[in-house]
Amino acid sequence: MTRELIITEQPIIESDWVRTRTFNPQMGAVVTFTGTVRDLESGKTISSIHYEAFEKMAIHQFHLLFDELEKRWPIASLRLVHRVGLVKAGEPSIWMEIVASHRREAFEAGQWLLTEMKLKVPIWKHPIGEA
Repeated sequence: MTRELIITEQPIIESDWVRTRTFNPQMGAVVTFTGTVRDLESGKTISSIHYEAFEKMAIHQFHLLFDELEKRWPIASLRLVHRVGLVKAGEPSIWMEIVASHRREAFEAGQWLLTEMKLKVPIWKHPIGEA
Protein backbone atom coordinates (compact mmCIF):
# COMPACT_ATOMS: atom_id res chain seq x y z
CA MET A 1 0.00 0.00 0.00
CA THR A 2 1.34 3.41 -0.85
CA ARG A 3 0.67 6.02 1.76
CA GLU A 4 0.99 9.73 2.18
CA LEU A 5 0.40 11.71 5.35
CA ILE A 6 0.49 15.48 5.53
CA ILE A 7 -0.08 17.55 8.68
CA THR A 8 -0.16 21.18 7.67
CA GLU A 9 -1.26 24.69 8.55
CA GLN A 10 -2.00 25.35 4.89
CA PRO A 11 -5.58 25.26 3.54
CA ILE A 12 -6.67 21.95 2.04
CA ILE A 13 -7.57 22.44 -1.61
CA GLU A 14 -9.25 19.19 -2.62
CA SER A 15 -8.92 19.78 -6.37
CA ASP A 16 -5.13 19.98 -6.01
CA TRP A 17 -5.08 16.58 -4.30
CA VAL A 18 -7.41 15.00 -6.86
CA ARG A 19 -5.26 16.35 -9.68
CA THR A 20 -2.17 14.63 -8.26
CA ARG A 21 -3.86 11.24 -7.89
CA THR A 22 -1.97 8.33 -9.41
CA PHE A 23 -4.33 5.62 -10.47
CA ASN A 24 -3.86 1.98 -11.27
CA PRO A 25 -6.45 0.79 -13.84
CA GLN A 26 -6.87 -2.43 -11.84
CA MET A 27 -8.38 -0.41 -9.01
CA GLY A 28 -12.13 0.09 -9.23
CA ALA A 29 -12.80 2.35 -6.23
CA VAL A 30 -11.63 5.74 -5.09
CA VAL A 31 -13.27 6.91 -1.88
CA THR A 32 -12.58 10.43 -0.68
CA PHE A 33 -13.73 12.17 2.46
CA THR A 34 -13.55 15.86 3.25
CA GLY A 35 -14.31 16.88 6.81
CA THR A 36 -15.19 20.53 7.28
CA VAL A 37 -15.52 22.67 10.37
CA ARG A 38 -19.16 23.18 11.31
CA ASP A 39 -20.35 26.47 12.76
CA LEU A 40 -21.82 24.64 15.77
CA GLU A 41 -19.83 22.82 18.43
CA SER A 42 -21.57 21.32 21.46
CA GLY A 43 -24.67 23.39 20.66
CA LYS A 44 -22.76 26.69 20.55
CA THR A 45 -22.09 28.84 17.51
CA ILE A 46 -18.41 29.05 16.62
CA SER A 47 -16.39 30.86 13.99
CA SER A 48 -13.46 28.44 13.80
CA ILE A 49 -11.51 25.68 15.46
CA HIS A 50 -7.87 25.81 16.44
CA TYR A 51 -6.34 22.35 15.93
CA GLU A 52 -3.33 21.53 18.06
CA ALA A 53 -1.17 18.46 17.51
CA PHE A 54 1.67 16.69 19.23
CA GLU A 55 3.01 16.26 15.70
CA LYS A 56 5.73 13.67 16.25
CA MET A 57 3.35 11.39 18.15
CA ALA A 58 0.47 12.12 15.74
CA ILE A 59 2.62 10.97 12.82
CA HIS A 60 3.63 7.85 14.74
CA GLN A 61 0.01 7.02 15.64
CA PHE A 62 -1.22 7.63 12.10
CA HIS A 63 1.37 5.20 10.75
CA LEU A 64 0.40 2.57 13.33
CA LEU A 65 -3.20 2.94 12.15
CA PHE A 66 -2.09 2.75 8.50
CA ASP A 67 -0.21 -0.48 9.32
CA GLU A 68 -3.33 -1.98 10.91
CA LEU A 69 -5.53 -0.82 8.04
CA GLU A 70 -3.18 -2.50 5.57
CA LYS A 71 -3.52 -5.80 7.47
CA ARG A 72 -7.33 -5.64 7.43
CA TRP A 73 -8.13 -4.45 3.88
CA PRO A 74 -6.47 -4.82 0.45
CA ILE A 75 -5.93 -1.11 -0.12
CA ALA A 76 -3.69 0.09 -2.94
CA SER A 77 -3.26 3.69 -1.80
CA LEU A 78 -4.03 5.93 1.16
CA ARG A 79 -3.54 9.69 1.35
CA LEU A 80 -4.52 11.77 4.35
CA VAL A 81 -4.14 15.51 4.94
CA HIS A 82 -4.97 17.02 8.35
CA ARG A 83 -4.86 20.72 9.11
CA VAL A 84 -3.56 22.20 12.31
CA GLY A 85 -3.80 25.78 13.45
CA LEU A 86 -6.84 27.97 12.85
CA VAL A 87 -9.51 26.53 10.52
CA LYS A 88 -12.60 28.68 9.89
CA ALA A 89 -16.13 27.29 9.83
CA GLY A 90 -16.86 25.91 6.37
CA GLU A 91 -13.21 25.11 5.61
CA PRO A 92 -11.81 21.57 5.36
CA SER A 93 -9.87 20.28 8.35
CA ILE A 94 -9.22 16.81 6.92
CA TRP A 95 -9.10 15.18 3.50
CA MET A 96 -8.65 11.47 2.91
CA GLU A 97 -8.43 9.32 -0.20
CA ILE A 98 -8.47 5.51 -0.29
CA VAL A 99 -7.96 3.58 -3.52
CA ALA A 100 -8.88 -0.11 -3.64
CA SER A 101 -10.04 -2.77 -6.06
CA HIS A 102 -13.61 -2.63 -4.74
CA ARG A 103 -15.80 -0.03 -3.05
CA ARG A 104 -16.65 -2.12 0.01
CA GLU A 105 -13.10 -2.33 1.33
CA ALA A 106 -12.43 1.31 0.47
CA PHE A 107 -15.50 2.53 2.39
CA GLU A 108 -14.91 0.17 5.33
CA ALA A 109 -11.25 1.11 5.63
CA GLY A 110 -12.03 4.82 5.48
CA GLN A 111 -14.74 4.62 8.12
CA TRP A 112 -12.50 2.57 10.39
CA LEU A 113 -9.57 4.97 9.99
CA LEU A 114 -11.63 8.08 10.75
CA THR A 115 -13.10 6.47 13.87
CA GLU A 116 -9.76 5.17 15.15
CA MET A 117 -7.84 8.39 14.51
CA LYS A 118 -10.26 10.35 16.70
CA LEU A 119 -9.53 7.89 19.51
CA LYS A 120 -5.76 7.51 19.12
CA VAL A 121 -4.13 10.42 17.29
CA PRO A 122 -3.09 13.35 19.53
CA ILE A 123 -4.78 16.16 17.64
CA TRP A 124 -6.99 18.35 19.79
CA LYS A 125 -9.58 20.87 18.72
CA HIS A 126 -10.26 24.13 20.51
CA PRO A 127 -13.48 25.81 19.30
CA ILE A 128 -13.47 29.58 19.00
CA GLY A 129 -16.74 31.46 19.52
CA GLU A 130 -18.32 33.94 17.19
CA ALA A 131 -16.19 36.96 16.45
